[in-house]
Amino acid sequence: MTHELSDTPETQPSGSPLSGPSRRLRRNKVPEVTAYFWIIKVLCTTVGETAADLLAEKAGLGLTGVSVLMSALLAVVLVVQFRTAGYRAGVYWLAVALISVVGTLISDNLTDNMGVPLETSTTVFALLLAVVFGVWYRRERTLSIHSIDTPSRESFYWLAVLFTFALGTAAGDLVSERMSLGYWLAAVLFALAIGAVAVAHLTLGLNAVWSFWIAYILTRPLGASIGDYLSQPTGDGGVGLGTVVTSALFLAVVLGLVVHLAVTRKDVTEQPSAARQTI
Repeated sequence: MTHELSDTPETQPSGSPLSGPSRRLRRNKVPEVTAYFWIIKVLCTTVGETAADLLAEKAGLGLTGVSVLMSALLAVVLVVQFRTAGYRAGVYWLAVALISVVGTLISDNLTDNMGVPLETSTTVFALLLAVVFGVWYRRERTLSIHSIDTPSRESFYWLAVLFTFALGTAAGDLVSERMSLGYWLAAVLFALAIGAVAVAHLTLGLNAVWSFWIAYILTRPLGASIGDYLSQPTGDGGVGLGTVVTSALFLAVVLGLVVHLAVTRKDVTEQPSAARQTI
């Protein structure tokens, strides 16, 4: 699943406030779905898991303190992201990295501070994500990431991304606890699930948009399992690198890849809004 397939022309409902060319003045605000996209997404997800643990435990901020700090930083970066005229690799992926931390913290706060069962939080996040998708599609007639070219669509996009991280965190923790797989077996399981989605898309005709969002959700527990495997002590089934080393390692790789994309522009949509995909 290195890209979305077969865009079809998009139609706007009659009388829509977003209909007409005058509302489509900006370029697509998100990257093309390439191999780079999925690699960086998983790495950012891993950083979200390890950085949240690092700040909460090693920095002594606690879940509440870290949540406030990361939410404030995310708000600032999203303001910058919304004000850009088009996709900028550095700003976009910084927003993804921060939203991965915030999404993780939302789920952790519900579980650890409020005692909400994982079954409940998983169900609630799934319902909230479904509501976001439903309202997004009802208003815009598309969920395609090839047409994130208005403030409204960008708002729906980032709200959906936030809930995918929260849902992926809760669902991943639920599966790991119930099945007691261990970190690396859990990573293999989620990787196989993503592979199954890719096969279903390529051979069974699973819609490209739904394939993308399902895989996007599954990369959260995949990245978290990888992060936990590398950072946790050997006695707990991990490698024992610790959250500092693991976070720094993955951040360095993410930074290198983002700089590469910023220079080469390999993930930039050359003709934004020319073709869009509907479901």
